[in-house]
Amino acid sequence: MYDVEQLIGGAWGPGAGTRRMTVVNPVDGEPVSAVPIASGADVAAAVKAARDAAAGWARTAPVARAAALHAAADAVEAAADELARIMSAEMGKPAGGAKDSIGAGVGTLRQYAELGPTHRGRSLAGNDEAIDLMAYGPRGVVAVITPWNDPVAVSCGLLGAALVTGNTVVHKPSERTPATGWRLARLLAPHFPDGVFSLLSGDGTVGAALAGSEVDVVAHVGSTATGRAIAAACARTGAKALLENGGSDPLIVDADVDPAWAARQAALGAFANSGQICVAVERVYVHRDVAEPFLAALAREAGTWAAELGPLVDTRLREGVHAQVSAAVEAGARVVAGGTVPDGPGAFYPPTVLAGCTDDMAVVREETFGPVAPVVTVDSFAEALARAADSPYGLAATVLTGSMSHAQQAWRELPAGTVKINAVFGGAPGGAAHPRRGSGQGFGYGPELLDELTAAKAVHIEAPPSGW
Repeated sequence: MYDVEQLIGGAWGPGAGTRRMTVVNPVDGEPVSAVPIASGADVAAAVKAARDAAAGWARTAPVARAAALHAAADAVEAAADELARIMSAEMGKPAGGAKDSIGAGVGTLRQYAELGPTHRGRSLAGNDEAIDLMAYGPRGVVAVITPWNDPVAVSCGLLGAALVTGNTVVHKPSERTPATGWRLARLLAPHFPDGVFSLLSGDGTVGAALAGSEVDVVAHVGSTATGRAIAAACARTGAKALLENGGSDPLIVDADVDPAWAARQAALGAFANSGQICVAVERVYVHRDVAEPFLAALAREAGTWAAELGPLVDTRLREGVHAQVSAAVEAGARVVAGGTVPDGPGAFYPPTVLAGCTDDMAVVREETFGPVAPVVTVDSFAEALARAADSPYGLAATVLTGSMSHAQQAWRELPAGTVKINAVFGGAPGGAAHPRRGSGQGFGYGPELLDELTAAKAVHIEAPPSGW
């Protein structure tokens, strides 16, 4: 058992709240972490500590802030094995994959440590007797509310970018991975002055209280429903909302591709991390010419993946995933692989392939966040493109095609922040995109994230009149 503590104004402790919760291991249902639920007084105290520390941290030299972030990255890297064990215990990700994601988080911390001191400003063309410039400075206090599905890597990105640009931070990790967030905070906090970094734990009520408090930015990665509630809270307080939210990412399989290769890509996109990835493949549009061999190959891939998957994060999520699968079958979909809740302990769910799906099914229309690949058969690439674009989300999309014209058409026309051609995952480091529609707003990655977490100020300087 991990006994989680909160960090408020440089002091670790349980906080003033009286409520507590327990997180259980999704593999066997055994308790993992005992967690205090922050009270309203705890939230107010953490925000006040961050506000009190903001001016001093903003005046700290950017190279000193970057050095602190590098030192924090060293600490996280040294504790990667321990962090991976905690993450695996809380959300079920196999230890190897958990350690890989922690490595990605360390890399992100180092990326922002390097980018921070060179964050842009620019001079303006005025006249010879004046100086005009645009200067960038921290926004102030940033509330960072992070998810459970990749709790270290996502947190490192938002925390690193906020801290290196001179903001102070109040971090609230997901209630499903609080010990992971606590241990990460234990590694980060010693490298920053008291109040610059605070940690709150608890359920959604804590996140709501933090989002509605007097902060300057609320940065959130998580569900669309929570993101919309945060946006509403920010509209009331005047804080900036930076959101990466849900998605139902499409995969288009064109008529000219090898169906076995396409099935491997689809399986990777739909089943990796048990489908619990923000940019997982959530719906597949396959051309009728290759639909039959593609489905047969995808069923075989599901059998291969079955032995590799960890559980879903909890039985509550599994119930939601299975409810979508069951509703699709009742509406006419056909189970090609999986689709049943296994006996025994834990929150396991098999890789599932559904054929004969339609766009009005919840398993296609909504975010599933489980290892499910619903397949829709189409008669043309144009039809696939139109149906993939018809979604309340716009996070990412993938197109498998041998046609350069189809590839060009797809990346230009699909209303998604990220479009990948012939690979469900991948991309150069530092890439950034704007999610669309219900998937959020603002840059969440890359150098552009530094722009989101800073504010530009136009400055005009003239010399005083001669003779003063």
